[in-house]
Amino acid sequence: MTRPLTIALDGMGGDIGPEVVVPAALRVLNTTDLPLRLILVGQDDILSTQLTRFKAKGHPGIMVRHASQLVSMAESPAQALRVKKDSSMRVAINLVKQGEADACVSAGNTGALMATSRFVLKTLSGIDRPAICTTLPTVRGHTRVLDLGANVDSKAEHLLQFAVMGSVLAEVNGIEHPRVGLLNIGEEDIKGNEQVRDAARLLAGSTLNYIGFIEGDGIYLDDVDVVVCDGFVGNIALKSSEGVAKLVRHYLTREFKRNPLTRLAGLIALPVLRAFSRRIDPRRYNGASLLGLQSIVVKSHGGADALAFANAIQVAILEVKQAVPQRIDAHLAALHAARHAL
Repeated sequence: MTRPLTIALDGMGGDIGPEVVVPAALRVLNTTDLPLRLILVGQDDILSTQLTRFKAKGHPGIMVRHASQLVSMAESPAQALRVKKDSSMRVAINLVKQGEADACVSAGNTGALMATSRFVLKTLSGIDRPAICTTLPTVRGHTRVLDLGANVDSKAEHLLQFAVMGSVLAEVNGIEHPRVGLLNIGEEDIKGNEQVRDAARLLAGSTLNYIGFIEGDGIYLDDVDVVVCDGFVGNIALKSSEGVAKLVRHYLTREFKRNPLTRLAGLIALPVLRAFSRRIDPRRYNGASLLGLQSIVVKSHGGADALAFANAIQVAILEVKQAVPQRIDAHLAALHAARHAL
């Protein structure tokens, strides 16, 4: 009998841990028609307490796998890899390696998750470095951005690999021939450093739908479906965007509370404000893919609530159903064949 689609959840990772992971697991199980099993990995007594609290003890879709250690958010990747071999993060990744789970989701330490995943699961042939990719809203849809912090000194060849991986992720989300843009300080061919210009030449000579350089504002203007950059630039762009979103919320709230008249205006505008908030709610876009590995690992935001963590689980489910690593592998093979045919 074929086992159900199975996701291993790092039950102890993140700022909150099992108090978020357990209700998120229930939310997913209660809203899916798939034959699905979720393995909660962590300290058995703590997980059992939370399962009892949320009336999920004995749920047929939930299993618990004990792990005696946890990786703190401040722990160095090397320390986690060397010392924390029975951490909830490591055990969850091991379940994927051993074939007991199809994917892993963790809200834990990003550096430790990347280092452990790369060590245990290995990278695909043709991928030098995995990349972190997430989905961001645009004026008319969504775009995928990578790398967001896994690599801070990427070479041109690495950026080409990121473009292939991002294109595959866009395709599994229903976009045909995704448009790929290279993040730069200007759209002109002469702009940018040597690394970016070299990457542009590689992308222009590839089979990808490369449209050229885009500037930072182009991420949100629906100019492209995939934005490629190195992790140093990508992480700064992401954090800056998060800061701007918080700034907008802060000033809107302050202005609507300024006096009785603005409070009344805020009450009238409340349906619009709620719709706007839902549209840019970062919880809807939670779940960054660690692309380039031989198996699927999804990183949830460390401070995610149950809704956000549930969305990260849904990202993992989609990638399993669409066989993302295998599709990336096939695209890389086709790209390699095309380059050697020239």
